[in-house]
Amino acid sequence: MSKKTVVIGLSGGVDSSVSAWLLKEQGYNVVGLFMKNWEDDDDSEYCSSRQDFIDASSVADLIGIDIEAVNFAKEYKERVFADFLREYSAGRTPNPDVLCNAEIKFRAFLDHAMAMGADFIATGHYARVRHTEHGVELLRGIDPGKDQSYFLHRLSQEQISRVIFPVGELYKTKVREIAEQLKLPNAKKKDSTGICFIGERPFREFLNRYLPTHPGPIKTPDGTIVGEHMGLSFYTLGQRKGIGIGGRQNSNGEPWFVAKKDLANNTLWICQGHDHPWLLSHELKAVHPSWVAGHAPDLSQPLTVKTRYRQPDDPCTLNYVSEKSFTLGFEKPQWAATPGQKCCSLQWRRFVWAADLSILSKP
Repeated sequence: MSKKTVVIGLSGGVDSSVSAWLLKEQGYNVVGLFMKNWEDDDDSEYCSSRQDFIDASSVADLIGIDIEAVNFAKEYKERVFADFLREYSAGRTPNPDVLCNAEIKFRAFLDHAMAMGADFIATGHYARVRHTEHGVELLRGIDPGKDQSYFLHRLSQEQISRVIFPVGELYKTKVREIAEQLKLPNAKKKDSTGICFIGERPFREFLNRYLPTHPGPIKTPDGTIVGEHMGLSFYTLGQRKGIGIGGRQNSNGEPWFVAKKDLANNTLWICQGHDHPWLLSHELKAVHPSWVAGHAPDLSQPLTVKTRYRQPDDPCTLNYVSEKSFTLGFEKPQWAATPGQKCCSLQWRRFVWAADLSILSKP
């Protein structure tokens, strides 16, 4: 019986490198694929793609697999970055990593791998897939500190069914340990952060290359103008640093936060104190749902919802407004819930749906 072929996305990082080795140990025919998805900064200090490809190639050579490089920069700009700019222009705060996974890592990459004759694709994400008689389920990774399943909640049943996550059953410390035992050249390489494929860079400076400034007033809840913002696109709800109001006289010493963005009047509203009512929402509206589990949730069963990464799941009630929108009710108020961000729901530890946060109802 011939071996199953798995094409793994080799990024040059330690997680995908150990994933490739694990797959080979499990008896798969493994082929590495390095994706280049951003070209605007090839000569800048923020672009690490050259070194990443060198690292990925060195790992492939050490563990004895072939590797090829593919350029998805055009697809990334059209399917992910254009949406990213549209959302910021509209005053929302998108999460490009979620869309990047759905459109590039698990669509463009998946299509390319299938054309290569792959049976499955694999990545170094900390997540798990469970196959059942009713379909496939997306589950959290074992390591709670590294779990990346939130960023995968836009994947379809078809995409999930073709994916293997080799390190999803491991803790990061174990992955590092394996890499060091294998003497992988990137065993101590730091984890990548920043926007998907674009990397670490001063975000406001980066965004200003593509979106113009549009100054307007910064106001407090009593209507006092306390400064000037550079454009609503450059701020997000809950933001504390970089508002640009300096020290405020007669303040009670509590920090100021971005609370609202009034696009019609180009006004940025701020409030003082982490628990100010403007920052708390008991009811949210969600739009454009996708059913990760392949079907709508069973509303007779308890649901928990996560409205941002690194946030605990909170019990929630769901009420349909239409096929494309619903309201979410929380007993525990959600802090600085932000239009454009992604929310996702779990039922019995499996992802069941995901949606975009929209209009927020304040108490």
